[in-house]
Amino acid sequence: METLKGRSSLHEHIVVLVFLITVSQGSACEPPSTPECFKRRIEDTFFICEWSTKTNNPNVTFDIHIGEKKFNTSKTTCSILQEVIIIYHPVDIWVEARVGNSSCVSTNRSVVLSRIVKSEAPQNIGMSWSKNNLKLNWTAAGYPVLCEVLFRRSDYLTWENRTTDAAIESSFKHLTLTNLSKDSVYLLQVRCRYNGPKKDLVSLWSDWSPVVTVPAELEHKPEVTITTELLNRSRKVTLEWKAMPHAKWYILNDTQSSRQCPCKKKKAHNTTRSTHTIYVSLSAVDIWVFAQNSAGSSPPAIVQIPAESVAGLTICDKTALDEKFDRKTCREWYEHQDGDTMSQNRIRMKNKKRGEIGKHLTDYVRYLFFEHKRADGKPQTVKMCFFYQKEGVPRKEPQDLTSLTETKTSANLSWKEIPSADQRGFLTHYTLCILKVPSQDEVKECRNISASVTEHYVENLLPGGKYDIVLAGVTRAGKGPEATVTISTLPEDSWMHVWWSVGMLFLFFFLTMICTCILKRIQNKIFPHVPKPVVQDFNPYQPESGEFLEGKEEVDELTLHHLPEVKPAPEDAEETTVLTREWDDGSDLDDRVDSMMSEGISDECLGSTDEAMRSPRGGEMNDRKQIDNEIAMLIYRNGLVFDIKTDSP
Repeated sequence: METLKGRSSLHEHIVVLVFLITVSQGSACEPPSTPECFKRRIEDTFFICEWSTKTNNPNVTFDIHIGEKKFNTSKTTCSILQEVIIIYHPVDIWVEARVGNSSCVSTNRSVVLSRIVKSEAPQNIGMSWSKNNLKLNWTAAGYPVLCEVLFRRSDYLTWENRTTDAAIESSFKHLTLTNLSKDSVYLLQVRCRYNGPKKDLVSLWSDWSPVVTVPAELEHKPEVTITTELLNRSRKVTLEWKAMPHAKWYILNDTQSSRQCPCKKKKAHNTTRSTHTIYVSLSAVDIWVFAQNSAGSSPPAIVQIPAESVAGLTICDKTALDEKFDRKTCREWYEHQDGDTMSQNRIRMKNKKRGEIGKHLTDYVRYLFFEHKRADGKPQTVKMCFFYQKEGVPRKEPQDLTSLTETKTSANLSWKEIPSADQRGFLTHYTLCILKVPSQDEVKECRNISASVTEHYVENLLPGGKYDIVLAGVTRAGKGPEATVTISTLPEDSWMHVWWSVGMLFLFFFLTMICTCILKRIQNKIFPHVPKPVVQDFNPYQPESGEFLEGKEEVDELTLHHLPEVKPAPEDAEETTVLTREWDDGSDLDDRVDSMMSEGISDECLGSTDEAMRSPRGGEMNDRKQIDNEIAMLIYRNGLVFDIKTDSP
């Protein structure tokens, strides 16, 4: 019984195992898709058959049946020559997949193979922005195709579909998607099919191209700053710029590399960084910096580096034209203009053979000559000078000859130098000639002036004269056209002399007034002003009534005696005499005495007269004393008169 149970259990396991093997073998064979057989181009002589399968078994094989023909392959594609199959009549095509002992068959399709064409999927799609239009291009067969484009913005989820004809240009096909946003990033795929004049053809859609990312347009140029360091006969240039959005890399190119001087190979520099260092020679160099991505490049940022130390250069030796070139030497000739950095001037020659250089130079044109060599991987400038193939006389005169200031005997002249393009040679000096007008008997005076100056001071001219001044530039070939200016010196009696005379006259009157004021003050200090005496108005007494007082006139006896001669007193009498003489009206003392007597001398004085008569000696003394007393009543001091009354003893 137990043995029976064991056999039954073993049988069950065997059945399960067989079932699993059968299921596994059945699951290994999945029916492939219906095959498509076609030509890539109408003129091809073979067909390509394609199908797909879901199996991942590496041991699977396929049999492609075309009518009665069978072709075996291990891939999902097969190339078949058109000579071995029927192509102009309908045939059945299918695919049989085999895995081990199992097989599975695709569905059957009846086709006429000669009419079927399928284009290749677009590959390596190029793109560029033009405003808000996106241009796509790729390499493909040169027959018309109709293309379908799936696209969406990178921040959107919905795909858009557009169908458009692709234009043919040589071996390229290109199409344009309009009304997009050039500032956005897009994802797109493209497929195409034949759209030519043969309408009986069955045109199959090509496979979709790989998904392509279209970056936004780079419409702004990089903002570049440079730092230049002067080395030994070379320059180190460090360029820096701000990283630009949507830029994948940057391209740098320069005129030195593009002209292969002094290197043979043209070399552009690509970098993903935002800084780069290059070494350049001492000649003028232009550097272009582009930002670039798969949709195109930005406008270039152009950095101009002028030639180093152009001022003060010497004149080249003509033997430089005859020196032999070597492969490591590069020579440059730039047409030099005033204020020109030479960066825009075309290099006349480089690496020419000996004897061919002079054929490319122009006579009477100034060149800036450079000779470069390469050492330690860096360009170095070993020679730098000015050069003329042939010199001539200047074709223009010095510009804007004028007189800045003119005096009685001199003038200051100024002018602008002749433009270098019109010098036609190296200026050795200027010739300045002075001629007095009118010039019948005058001799022209000429002098040479340095070619490096633009001003000159003319001296030893005559006041009030008129002169013609002539200036011309001179090269080794001769003198050029003359510039003329006429000047007039100031006359001798100029307005300055008039103003000087007026100023002196004004100064004289001013000093006179000051002196007068000073003398007045001194006079007032030494001789003070004498005020006039105040004389009160005399009002004679008039009685209120017309009655006169009656009085009795008494007459006394009066005896007059001859006064003896009075001897002059030592001091008082002399002073009295002097004062009496200086009286206003020149009257004598008697008049003054009479006046005083008339104004009312007291009766006492009259009474004293009798006594004087009685005593002659005593009278004489009394009279003298009386006179002295009366004189003493008037005292004159410092021009003032004081009336002093003294009491009689």
